[in-house]
Amino acid sequence: MLLQTHEFCSVPSFDHDYGMEDYGKGVARWCPGCGGHSILTTVQRVCKDMQYEPEKTVVVSGIGCSGRFPHYMGTYGFHGLHGRAFPVASGVKFRRPDLNVFVVTGDGDCCSIGAGHWVHAIRYNMKMVALLFDNGIYGLTKKQTSPTSPLDTHSNTHPKGSILPPINPLQTTLGLANVSFVAQTVDWNSAHLYATIRKAAEHPGLAFVRIVQRCPAFMRDLYGDIAVNPKNLILLSHENGIDLKPKARKAFGRVIEHDPSNIHKAREHAEINNGIPIGLLYQNTDNVRYDEYGAHNLGMGVEEKKQNLESLLDQYTTR
Repeated sequence: MLLQTHEFCSVPSFDHDYGMEDYGKGVARWCPGCGGHSILTTVQRVCKDMQYEPEKTVVVSGIGCSGRFPHYMGTYGFHGLHGRAFPVASGVKFRRPDLNVFVVTGDGDCCSIGAGHWVHAIRYNMKMVALLFDNGIYGLTKKQTSPTSPLDTHSNTHPKGSILPPINPLQTTLGLANVSFVAQTVDWNSAHLYATIRKAAEHPGLAFVRIVQRCPAFMRDLYGDIAVNPKNLILLSHENGIDLKPKARKAFGRVIEHDPSNIHKAREHAEINNGIPIGLLYQNTDNVRYDEYGAHNLGMGVEEKKQNLESLLDQYTTR
């Protein structure tokens, strides 16, 4: 179905101002109070403000509560297998670089069975927005310890408390080859959530955004108190960072000036444990992109491709 909107196909274009209703579909079935609701609305708002054509926008997900996301977007969507959101999205972007691609994945989906694909997607650096919904638990399968669960998390798989230290998705991503954009935000601060996803959508490469997400059903105690006290958030601020309006900035009592071009400081801030650092940790707009490499022959017709292939094979003809 994606081929129907190929930029080289003869598809009539119409002038149209897209509204929020153009990006919504169905009723979101997440639990009441789930952070997924605010993230969904924010992504739809970003699409509206950037006037993405719904028929040229694709949302790819894996398995888990976050996997439902494509079902609630009035765009193209692909609900993939567990841990396989990145390879599917990479395949779409490689052959259709004209499309706006969002990857939606969870802490279990991305950081466990999908960890290998996560590593290579960062290295490929194709232009897309990757949103990691991190609530520190397997939610859809009803409370099992995930790779980001804090130590001593009591779950169905660790009833006496988890014993292994959690993965830090920020630190991990910052250590990968060709990383170009790493940010962190929270689902309960709508202004910062919007500004972060908007910044990610404007980035020329893969923008990785970890969203600290509430799970009222299975991890109520993890972020419940933090969410009601703004002093628990630490704003990473810089003129090249997340653009917040002055009124929204006043909500933060703790602010750290951080230049997002400094990857060494970004790694230090990723380890802050006396609060949640939110903002743009790192950005490099000059990194190589694999989707640009794959786009060189997209304008060729079938006959032209055939002629080029035959010309190449003629080099090996025995005379």
